[in-house]
Amino acid sequence: MASGKGIILITGGNTGIGYETVKALMQSEKPYTILMGSRKLENADNAIKQLSSEVPNTRSDVTPIQIDIVDDDSIDKCFKAVEQKYGKLDVLINNAGAAHDGLMLQTPGAKGIRAAWDLSYSVNVTSTQVMTSVFMPLLLQSSDPRLLFITSGLSSLNTASSGKTSNAVRANPPKGWPKPSEMSAIAYRSSKTALNMMMLDWARVLKEDGVKVWAISPGFLATGLAGVGAEKLKSFGAGHPSAGGDIIKKVVEGERDGDVGQVVNKDGVQPW
Repeated sequence: MASGKGIILITGGNTGIGYETVKALMQSEKPYTILMGSRKLENADNAIKQLSSEVPNTRSDVTPIQIDIVDDDSIDKCFKAVEQKYGKLDVLINNAGAAHDGLMLQTPGAKGIRAAWDLSYSVNVTSTQVMTSVFMPLLLQSSDPRLLFITSGLSSLNTASSGKTSNAVRANPPKGWPKPSEMSAIAYRSSKTALNMMMLDWARVLKEDGVKVWAISPGFLATGLAGVGAEKLKSFGAGHPSAGGDIIKKVVEGERDGDVGQVVNKDGVQPW
């Protein structure tokens, strides 16, 4: 990061891994201007108030900004606000995401399947691509531009090909049809695999522009994703969301520059 306060925009910054990322950056010795993206400004205001009590001596400042990545008008409005006030963006953290696989359990049959898959791809793939494309002119104004996509360990084709899915799925289902209901998160997993491909293409497209691009796999963490509940996820072995914030901070601050264009996690590089 160049000298001065780096301008960082994180979507979905008011809760879960996004919240812990903002907290980790606030604890850094380096000063930042952090734009906490949230669908509702009230939620961002409340999160910032809580962070101010947790990290009272930060060198950074955190500003709420309304952004709903599935709403093009919201994206355009956010872009204009950042452009007018700052004129650039040093780091874009595409953190906002969603898991809608539960819809297949709530509404069995074609309708539930279509809704789960369409919504998963709309948020995690299409909307993230739109968000990145709209904000690219501001990112290219930075002297050290960084583009981060938050993916998942469940996105690995290598891991899935070995027969592993998630901690919530204990074994292969028995022979026959229909199969018993399970939360294998297949729509979510597939959308995050697509996100990895998106990251690779952005790394290719932006190589000559000097933009450093990563996908970050924060690990199995107890967040509000999918509405399962943090306590339920903890029972499956999920860790604290702060672990994800720590990894993202390291990428922002250059500790993972040797892994540009890869999916990085706490252990190194996640296999494709």
